[in-house]
Amino acid sequence: MPRMTAAAAAVEILKREGVTQAFGVPGAAINPFYRELKNVGGVAHTLARHVEGASHMAEGYTRAKAGNIGVCIGTSGPAGTDMITGLYSAIADSIPILCITGQAPVSKLHKEDFQAVDIATIAKPVTKAATTVLEAAQVPGVFQQAFHLMRSGRPGPVLIDLPIDVQLTEIEFDPETYEPLPVYKPSATRAQAEKALSFLLESERPLIVAGGGIINADASDLLVEFAELTGIPVISTLMGWGTIPDDHELAAGMVGVQTAHRYGNATFLESDFVLGIGNRWANRHTGYNLEAYTKGRKFVHVDIEPTQLGKIFAPDYGIASDAKAALELFVEIAREWKAAGKLPDFSAWAASAQERKATLQRRTHFDNIPMKPQRVYEEMNKAFGPETRYVTTIGLSQIAAAQFLHVYKPRHWINCGQAGPLGWTIPAAIGAATADPETPVVALSGDYDFQFMIEELAVAAQHKVPYVHVLVNNAYLGLIRQAQGGLGINFEVNLEFENINTPEIGVYGVDHVKVAEGLGVKAIRVEDPSKLGEALEEAKKLAVEHQVPVVVEAILERITNIAMSKTVDMSDVTEFEDLATEPGHAPTAIKALQV
Repeated sequence: MPRMTAAAAAVEILKREGVTQAFGVPGAAINPFYRELKNVGGVAHTLARHVEGASHMAEGYTRAKAGNIGVCIGTSGPAGTDMITGLYSAIADSIPILCITGQAPVSKLHKEDFQAVDIATIAKPVTKAATTVLEAAQVPGVFQQAFHLMRSGRPGPVLIDLPIDVQLTEIEFDPETYEPLPVYKPSATRAQAEKALSFLLESERPLIVAGGGIINADASDLLVEFAELTGIPVISTLMGWGTIPDDHELAAGMVGVQTAHRYGNATFLESDFVLGIGNRWANRHTGYNLEAYTKGRKFVHVDIEPTQLGKIFAPDYGIASDAKAALELFVEIAREWKAAGKLPDFSAWAASAQERKATLQRRTHFDNIPMKPQRVYEEMNKAFGPETRYVTTIGLSQIAAAQFLHVYKPRHWINCGQAGPLGWTIPAAIGAATADPETPVVALSGDYDFQFMIEELAVAAQHKVPYVHVLVNNAYLGLIRQAQGGLGINFEVNLEFENINTPEIGVYGVDHVKVAEGLGVKAIRVEDPSKLGEALEEAKKLAVEHQVPVVVEAILERITNIAMSKTVDMSDVTEFEDLATEPGHAPTAIKALQV
C-alpha cells in the first residue's frame, strides 16, 4: 500500500473528485497542505488577497459551470473566520464549495495556542458538515464524505479543518483505487408526477415558478421543453433567472417585492395554479403578505430538500425530488397527455402574459446628467449580448439590474441571492471568469460593494483574468437610504466627501479610477450618458488587449428610488419614476412597448 502524508492523500482525492482549481491564501498552519499542492500537482491555485475573497472566488467558480466544486484554502484562526461569510453565502443559495483550513496541533487545541480557534463549531450552522480531523488516517474518509455531502440532496458547502500535525502524518492510501461515493438525490415517482400535473387539468391560468434548483440540477433544457409541451408561462426566481431565455414566448418575467417586473407581478396575480420547481418561496419573491401571494391559487411544490416543503406555506401538494428527475417525468407525462388530447389549451393565457410583457414596462431612457441608473442598464443591454454572464451582489444596483437587464442562459446570472454580502462581486467574478474564460463576464457593483473587496482586482491583474466591471457610483448607501425613508431618517448612509487629490469629481469622494489603476487594471469614468455606450465598447476591447478587468464607472445622480414595495407585499409595489408610455422610453425592453 502506498504511503504518503495525509495532506498528499487529500490532494489526490481532490483530483479524483474532479477538482482542478483552488483559491486561497497560505499560512503557517496550512503550509504542509500547500507543499503537497505543489508536489502532487494537478490542482491549479489562485492566490487571493483576502481569504474571504478566496471563498467568494470558489463560489463564483462553482456557479459558473455545471459539476464544478470550488475549493478555498486558508490557514488557522482568522483565515477560517474570514471565510464564514463565504460559507454562509454558499449554504444560503445551495452552492457546494469546500473550505479547507489549517489548525494548531491536536495537542494544543484546548491550550489557547496561537490562532487556534474552534472553526468547526463556528462553521457548523453555515455548512452541511464541519469537521476538525483529529486522526490522520481519517483524512481520506472525511474528504470522501465531504464530496458526497456537497453533491447529495440540497447542495451546500463543507469545511474540513486540518491540524498541522495531522497534515504531516504519513498514512497508507492508494489513490489509484479511490472512487467517489454515489451521490444521493431523491426522485419523484410516476404517481407523484401524475398527481402534480393533475392540477393542470383543473386550472385555466397556470404558471411555472422556476427556481435555482433547476440550474443546480442542470435541467433548464427540460424546463423549457416542459413549458413548450404544455404551453404554460414561466416565472423565473432571481436564482432561477436564465432557466428560460428572457425573449422566449413563454417567459413571463420575475415576481416579487424588489427584483421583479411589472408584467411578472401582474401575470402572477391573475394565475390560478402555480407549479414551483426547485424554488424556496424566498421573501423577496413572495413578500411578507403571503395571503396576497397565495389567495385564489393552488400550489404544487417540488424541492430536493423534504423539509423545504411547507416551510414558508403549505402547498396543496409537495414532492421531494431533484428538479431534473421530476422534470424528466413531467416531460414524459406531458408528451403522453398531449398525444392523447388530454392537455388543456393555455394559448390564450400565455398570449395575455406576453401582452402584459409588451405593455407594463418601466422607463429606462433618460438623458439626465448626472445620469439616472436606468440609463446604465439600457446601455448595458446594447453593449452586451446574449452570451454575457452577469455577476453581482446586493443593493439598488442589483435590484435595478434584475428589473432591466436580460438573461438568456442558465448560469449567466450569478448572484448571491439570500446572503447578499457586500464585496462579493469582484471575487465571484474572478471565480466565474476562471471557471469559464470563453464566456464574457460583466460584473456590476454599487460604489460600496466595489470598495469592500477592491483589493481582489490585483488578483485578476496578477492572474490575467479579464472581465468588464460596471460601477454605478452615487456616493450613497442607496438601498439602505431608501429603506430608511419609511422610518423618516437619512442617517449614516452618506459617502460623499471632497477628495483633496481629485477635486474634479466633486463630492463623489473616492477616486475609483486611480485606485483601480493602482491595483493594475484599467478604468474609465463616464459622466454623460451619451458617452456610456462607447465607454463599454472600449472596455471590452481593453479587457481583451490587456487581459485584465476594466472598470467603467458611471457617475449617477445622488438619489434615485428604484421600484419596490414599501410594505414588502408583491401586490403593492411603488413605482417612483415615470413609466414607459412610448417605445423610445424603453428602447431595449425585451419586447417592444405596445401603446
